[in-house]
Amino acid sequence: MRKILLTITSCILFFSVHAQTLGGNAVFNFLKVSNSPQLTALGGINVSQITNDISMSYHNPALLRASMHGHVAANFNSIPGAINNFQLQTGYHLQKAATSLALGINYFDYGSIPQTDVSGNQLGEFRPRDYAIQVSASRSYGNSLVYGVTLKFINSNYGIYRSSGIALDVALTYSDSALLLQAGLVIKNMGVQLKSYTGSEKSDLPFDFQVGISKKLEKAPIQFSLTLHHLHRFNIRYDDSTFDSDMGVGEDRGNSYLFDKLFRHVVFATQLFIADKIEISAGYNYLRRKELRIGNAGNGLNGFSIGVGAILKKLQIRYGRTYFQNNRANNQIGLGFSFAHF
Repeated sequence: MRKILLTITSCILFFSVHAQTLGGNAVFNFLKVSNSPQLTALGGINVSQITNDISMSYHNPALLRASMHGHVAANFNSIPGAINNFQLQTGYHLQKAATSLALGINYFDYGSIPQTDVSGNQLGEFRPRDYAIQVSASRSYGNSLVYGVTLKFINSNYGIYRSSGIALDVALTYSDSALLLQAGLVIKNMGVQLKSYTGSEKSDLPFDFQVGISKKLEKAPIQFSLTLHHLHRFNIRYDDSTFDSDMGVGEDRGNSYLFDKLFRHVVFATQLFIADKIEISAGYNYLRRKELRIGNAGNGLNGFSIGVGAILKKLQIRYGRTYFQNNRANNQIGLGFSFAHF
């Protein structure tokens, strides 16, 4: 266990120094998008929710459990702008090696886009797409700790512009059934861009350091979660002087905004469990609410998310909904099952 903690600490220190990108400055930002309806409903970032939904382990390999052997999850995400996202995750447990494995595929289709020359003449169409294929592994240490790793191959194809990369996630979860407490830690997207889009200098990946805690009430079927992200950098306010703050895109640079800077790292979530068959989830992502606001217009439900899951005997059906500007939203639906039940 000492070696595991030393490895995690070394990763945090090394990538905290080298990972300095924010906003859209990194490549492969689709890796940050929640592709699980349950994760979406919890605010888009959650590393401590230990559940029987294998798709949650896509973003935290330490959530992968031996009980997920033979489990399959298929999720579909409809994103504004006619963007479709498909995700597939399946698990397998190696009993002799005491190791749980998972294979996941995450695919983004951006539809057909006209291809033009410098004069605006249409030459045809192309279909941009991103995808990541990843393999995850996890092992238990004692009765309370689980550690896991994920290796990703990333590919991006935008017509004549193509790029690829590899990345690694390292994670740790802790659970205490007596205290009804769960905690998690993930270091995400440590890696390199193997091939840049134009053959020029390579860019950084969207590195993130996340920790979270979930606590279930003893006398009520309710659980609360608090997740912190981008802990490797305190100030994650988007600051681009080329945009005017009155347009709702830039940031006012004249104040320190201490509390604003603090809460941009925070995601709140809660879940209600009904007879172990229904899960109702809700989340609030402060960073999303602030970054996607429109000038002085009302924010509405921007930054909030909701979802529901039906846990049947042979099937899990989940739905997640995230709100953006002017209460526009994207919807996710997911199905999960286990081969052991068929």
